Amino acid sequence: MFSLNVPVPGQVARLASELHPELTRFERIRERHTLLAKRFDTGLDDDADSLPRLRERLRPLLRSHGAGSLDLRVTGLDYFETPPRGPGPVVYLVVESADLHALHRRLCESFGTVEGMEGDGYVPHVTLARGGRIADATDLIERTSIEPIAWTTEELRIRDSRYREDAARIPLR
Repeated sequence: MFSLNVPVPGQVARLASELHPELTRFERIRERHTLLAKRFDTGLDDDADSLPRLRERLRPLLRSHGAGSLDLRVTGLDYFETPPRGPGPVVYLVVESADLHALHRRLCESFGTVEGMEGDGYVPHVTLARGGRIADATDLIERTSIEPIAWTTEELRIRDSRYREDAARIPLR
């Protein structure tokens, strides 16, 4: 399965690293940090399992988005109590971006909406840890203050979940 992700800057990776000691009480700590823009599902679109077809459909769609870049901002910590997939809670960095929300809507119009994760349910975030007790997630969020981190990206990346690596880069211009 492929997904379209926003590159996460070094400042966000450093923040996640600084929070690592606080995350050890959760079952799994995410070492690679990603920001999902859209998941591609073969049940919704036949091109979802072909990197060349997916890339060629995305290029004009991303360029027509108009902005040429996306402005994003990490603003705090939160958690999903019961995520649509996998164990909860999921502790994450909150990402605010009107640009990303607008792009996500256009991608869903073109490629379909993965139920429970996208469309109106889409919450841009960078996962830090998952599994464990809700009380630990609540405690961590109440005790932790995050200095906002703002960044701009001019490209997105297609990620191949089978190999857990980026398979392509697509500029927004």
